[in-house]
Amino acid sequence: MNPGETPAEERPGEEAGQAGLIRAPWERAFERILTPFEEFIHRQTTSGLLLIVTTVVVLLIANSGLAKGYQFLVQLPAAISIGDWSLEKTLQQWVNHGLMALYFFVIGMELKRELLVGELADLKRAALPVAAAIGGMIAPALIYLALNPEGAAARGWGIPMATDIAFAVGVLVLLAARVPKALITFLVALAIIDDLGAVLVIAVFYTQELVFEWLAAAAALFSLLIAFNLAGVRKVIPYFLVAVLLWYALLQSGVHATLAGVLGAFSVPARPRYEPSLFSAKVKNLMMRFDSIHRRGASIMTNDQLRAVVQALDDGVVAVQTPLQRLEHIWHLPVAFLVVPIFAFFNAGIPLQTGSFADALADPVALGVTAGLVFGKFIGITAASALALRTGLAQLPTDTRFSQIAAVSLLGGIGFTMSFFIAELGFSGNPEHLLMAKTGVLAASLLCGTAGFVWLWLLGRARPDQAIR
Repeated sequence: MNPGETPAEERPGEEAGQAGLIRAPWERAFERILTPFEEFIHRQTTSGLLLIVTTVVVLLIANSGLAKGYQFLVQLPAAISIGDWSLEKTLQQWVNHGLMALYFFVIGMELKRELLVGELADLKRAALPVAAAIGGMIAPALIYLALNPEGAAARGWGIPMATDIAFAVGVLVLLAARVPKALITFLVALAIIDDLGAVLVIAVFYTQELVFEWLAAAAALFSLLIAFNLAGVRKVIPYFLVAVLLWYALLQSGVHATLAGVLGAFSVPARPRYEPSLFSAKVKNLMMRFDSIHRRGASIMTNDQLRAVVQALDDGVVAVQTPLQRLEHIWHLPVAFLVVPIFAFFNAGIPLQTGSFADALADPVALGVTAGLVFGKFIGITAASALALRTGLAQLPTDTRFSQIAAVSLLGGIGFTMSFFIAELGFSGNPEHLLMAKTGVLAASLLCGTAGFVWLWLLGRARPDQAIR
């Protein structure tokens, strides 16, 4: 044994045949290699569970003796000031206009990835989720407008169009042993297209009075981001700084500021610095140098040459990844585990003790949202999918039956995050309609999640085939 070398039996967590491996027991999970899609599904599932817990907690708070304190916190003003310049909003507004820009940034990156290399990159595979998503947006809006055709209540037509990807995927993954993997992929693609539709609805129909000078400034800043991309700029800092200015310009323009997240995401480069073959050659060369310099038992901290090789390896690993996949990987975790639960905390605190829950659901706004999410999503997704399949424009995912597509359409009625977001925009000056809209979203999400889970669980008993039933 070399001087200073730690005996194998004294190395915590090390197993026989794994000399040189130093780890704690909880680090074993990090050795698993997950595909980007598997990692995405895992995080969406965990985020969905965390979202459920947050919602239950905030509902308990909002309907307890802590309700006044909760409302005080939500409406607490906070400002950023530099000299004579100041930007002041309530904490809820900071969350909805600021933090949610990060949520839309991740959505934008997911959408760009799907368009480039995912389900939406192949027209034949994309046809079914695209058709389903379009049907699942149109039918709920029409049902809502049928129940709320005019007045201030009509502004809520966009609320039942949305699907919460974390909740919906989380429910479906709980049934992973009973449903084909392709069905999960279908739901993810549908939800991402649904998010794109919601973004377009927000941009076009839920804007305030436009200030064209600021809109022109936002257009110039977005053009600068595109110029960075075309010029091959891969450093994150220039994009970040311009994106912050873009967010502020959109905030002042009347367009919802969170759209800066989507625009910023679409400007992120999807080309790596190193091609895989070049990366492979560099890694092999660096590993030869590593092996020639390394001395068993010696600490890497005392070997400057070894540290330089490891740093070069680290730089190479970064360079072979596209900025798009690297930023999606970095930001998905904090958005899923922090931003979305914080949004739920500041927006899901609905007082339910005033009158009966059934009476609240009889309100036209609550009824429109509930009916739109439950019946609109089911009718729209199922009918549009059947039409696309019958006309030959689309094909069923592998090992999937049409009855499973119909069951998944119920999961599409879990609106939550995006539905709450649109409700805040549509009824920002009408607290009564806002309360009824959120009540409808909660009721529909609970009903759709439960019904979809039970239906898919029952379908899981049958043998899969390709027939449309």
